[in-house]
Amino acid sequence: MTPAAIELDRVGRSFAGASGQAYTAVRDVTLSIGNGSFLSIVGPSGCGKSTLLNVVAGLIPASEGSVTIYGEPLRGINRRAAYMFQQDALLPWKTVLGNIMLGLTLRGIRRGEAEERARSWVSRVGLEGFAEAFPYQLSGGMRKRVAMAQCWIVEPDLLLMDEPFSALDIHTRQLMESELLRLWSDSRQTVVFVTHDLDEAIALSDEVVVLSAGPASRIVSRYTVGLTRPRDLIDLRTHTEFTGIYNRIWADLKKEVLKSHERSSIQV
Repeated sequence: MTPAAIELDRVGRSFAGASGQAYTAVRDVTLSIGNGSFLSIVGPSGCGKSTLLNVVAGLIPASEGSVTIYGEPLRGINRRAAYMFQQDALLPWKTVLGNIMLGLTLRGIRRGEAEERARSWVSRVGLEGFAEAFPYQLSGGMRKRVAMAQCWIVEPDLLLMDEPFSALDIHTRQLMESELLRLWSDSRQTVVFVTHDLDEAIALSDEVVVLSAGPASRIVSRYTVGLTRPRDLIDLRTHTEFTGIYNRIWADLKKEVLKSHERSSIQV
């Protein structure tokens, strides 16, 4: 029996506060994510979504509980995962081709093979003619295409994405969402996607997890998105099935957003 891609068992994460008191970002999070699934995490601002993703990535350790990746306890950096941040991490002195092949180079792949594979990915993400361009010469959407190629070229088992399209305009964003689903459909890696945008979470995902208002955020609910695939993201949001799912999830999410606003108002 194939183990789950990710198992979180009563995971919590606390940080030292400025006053010396500990701040608990997330607490008692138990979550199982199946291999090859696309799961999104939503919740109010500051509820610990990125913290949870960083724990799965191994960038920070859990303060309590355990993290298991494909049946193996996670210790240190998660070597089976690639991470796509909100702000791309392209090296400004490297070309598109150089940035895409960087991960292969760091893994010891000989230059000729790394370049050949990188050129294939230049085409796969629609950047023909831009292989020798530098990041400053690219639009925001093009930079995101490079970042996606960087992640996929190393063939990770897990792809962790922290609001990767939030800075894009709505039209470019929908194009990048469609591109992401196309790549995922071809490979079926496990994706954990953090977003503030409930529309985006539903359009992309198999499941949506709602976190409570912080501090000490926990899982409030978990919803299966029963929309058929492949999905036409341009028209999907107009479908009655989409609206029904949105309304059900928003009923939970709205409560947490209001709680977060009330707590922020009290602190101010």
